[in-house]
Amino acid sequence: MKNTVIKFGMYALISGFIFFGLPFFLGMGVDFDYGEIIGYTAMILSLLFVYFGIKHYRDKENNGKISLGKAIGIGMLIALFSAVGVAVFDYIYTTQINPDFASEYLEYSIKKMEETLSAEELKVKSAELTQQMTDYGSPSFMAFMMFASVMILGFVISLISGLILQRK
Repeated sequence: MKNTVIKFGMYALISGFIFFGLPFFLGMGVDFDYGEIIGYTAMILSLLFVYFGIKHYRDKENNGKISLGKAIGIGMLIALFSAVGVAVFDYIYTTQINPDFASEYLEYSIKKMEETLSAEELKVKSAELTQQMTDYGSPSFMAFMMFASVMILGFVISLISGLILQRK
């Protein structure tokens, strides 16, 4: 099991780092409208290794058998690697590549709200959002949130993969 987790975990870590950073590595800035789509797509692509890791363990190391619990355990360990890759890239991005990300995103969000909210609602919502960014806009916290997001998606994918692949 250890070899499977490390092998597929490293694939997930490297792919999470690369997929999440691909637009930046290619010199393309990401529009905030599409950034979330690209981010979640990158997470899911890197988490595909959860399924393949569980399948590999079942077929190659465990004589074609795996329980749901064991599948979830293996999947979560592989997802942990992916989460680290995504979180590390996010931290590097918000500290080195674009240290003004939080303020740029706040400005973008307020402009989007201006299009749909009344002046009174805009004042309240923008104050709330500004306070949230002050409280939670540090690079470390944003990297932690990316880590947590990948782990939650990793659990869902581990559960689904375990249900599909379990054999007794």
